[in-house]
Amino acid sequence: MASLELMALQQDQRISEVVTREHSRLRNFIRRRVPDSRDAEDILQDVFYELVEANRLLMPIDHVTGWLFRVARNRITDLFRKRKPESFSDTAIEDEDGEPLQIEDLLPTPDAGPEALYVRSVILDELESAVDELPKEQREAFVGHELEGRSFKEMAASTGVSVNTLLSRKRYAVLHLRDRLQSIYDEFTK
Repeated sequence: MASLELMALQQDQRISEVVTREHSRLRNFIRRRVPDSRDAEDILQDVFYELVEANRLLMPIDHVTGWLFRVARNRITDLFRKRKPESFSDTAIEDEDGEPLQIEDLLPTPDAGPEALYVRSVILDELESAVDELPKEQREAFVGHELEGRSFKEMAASTGVSVNTLLSRKRYAVLHLRDRLQSIYDEFTK
């Protein structure tokens, strides 16, 4: 009886050490992929719960860190399988031929599987956040020209702001968006 209690205590100690050692890295890994902090925290807790369960069932885990990150990736995929894709905007833009083009046409299709759905969701969330971060004037110039398809001349006439000022505002918006979204681009082009 005492040896079983000792084994359980040793097991608990090993689990505590792993949780302490990997908690921060695993949380950061999940947070980079899951925009909602509550969802990220739920996934983190699920991963550690599975670790406890695996240890209780005496499942052999050769590389605990790799196992934790694999479980986290699976939980993230599960999360995005459950969700329906959210549209960034209902506003149509036009392609070179003047045909209406939706933002969704530029993204991976949700029917391409869970990974494509995950990529699509991350890109839309990050794009929406990046546009929301812009100062109001830059956001209006960018959205008006890029998403609503309005000309600078038309926007200048309706706002009373010069075309050059609108061009400058859009330029600063584009620079911010490029900088802000570079890490997402880098992550998906590795």
